[in-house]
Amino acid sequence: MQLGQQIGKLVMAGDVIVLSGDLGAGKTTFTKGLALGLDIDETIKSPTFTIIREYQNGRLPLYHMDVYRLENGGGSDLGLEEYFDGDGVSVVEWAQFVADELPAQFLEVSFERTEIDDVRRLELIAHGPHFEQILQQVGGNREQ
Repeated sequence: MQLGQQIGKLVMAGDVIVLSGDLGAGKTTFTKGLALGLDIDETIKSPTFTIIREYQNGRLPLYHMDVYRLENGGGSDLGLEEYFDGDGVSVVEWAQFVADELPAQFLEVSFERTEIDDVRRLELIAHGPHFEQILQQVGGNREQ
């Protein structure tokens, strides 16, 4: 949650963050922290059944997407590019199902839940110079 909050303070309109990891690995918890960094005080819930949840009351809008149900296609029907090119920050869970819709630049966060002490390991990969700069500011390449 703390790392999400740090990143939330640095993101800009049009930024896209993709999250991958098993159920219960921490994707929604990370998004809650991101929302805090965006000054969003609403309760952040998993968008599993709604596909996209929008939170408008922060420094920037947050668009939290769970596109698992688009495993067989349909991402282009949702108009994802309008979110990605819009005025907010898009967080996409299970982004591999809409890989063709993703912009060239985004931040990838992979979550791994370990058996030992229920620890989470996060791998952050910057796709583009803007996200490289964000990772430098939050002390990238360190295990959390």
